[in-house]
Amino acid sequence: MPDTTPRTHPGDSTKPDPTKPDPNSSDPHSSDAQSSDLVQGTLEMLILKTLALEAMHGYGVALRIEQISGGVFRVNPGSLLPALSRMERAGHVQSDWRATENNRRAKYYALTAKGHKALTTETAQWRRQIAAIGRILEA
Repeated sequence: MPDTTPRTHPGDSTKPDPTKPDPNSSDPHSSDAQSSDLVQGTLEMLILKTLALEAMHGYGVALRIEQISGGVFRVNPGSLLPALSRMERAGHVQSDWRATENNRRAKYYALTAKGHKALTTETAQWRRQIAAIGRILEA
């Protein structure tokens, strides 16, 4: 019977290299600490703010957040699309299918009046929390 075991060569291992930082690590001391995970509960606020500027498709939202944050926040589709879906069910955004700049169909999201109100409320709450954290850090 022929040997069907795949041959591996040095460097072809599928196991993580312990000498290199894990890009999927949530360790804040890893070398990828320049790109941060969003603080729990802030993604929807950032999406609301992004859509307050203009209607856009999901990929555009993720790009805008990354650009405005200077690359600190990278939103993956596995987080973005469920958040947009929750926000649509809550009435904070509405969607419709349109052609993109590249003439492809994409679902565009726009802020609703309820979404504008939610953005105002969440922004005020976030500012109160930041001020409280600042006071704690200065104590």
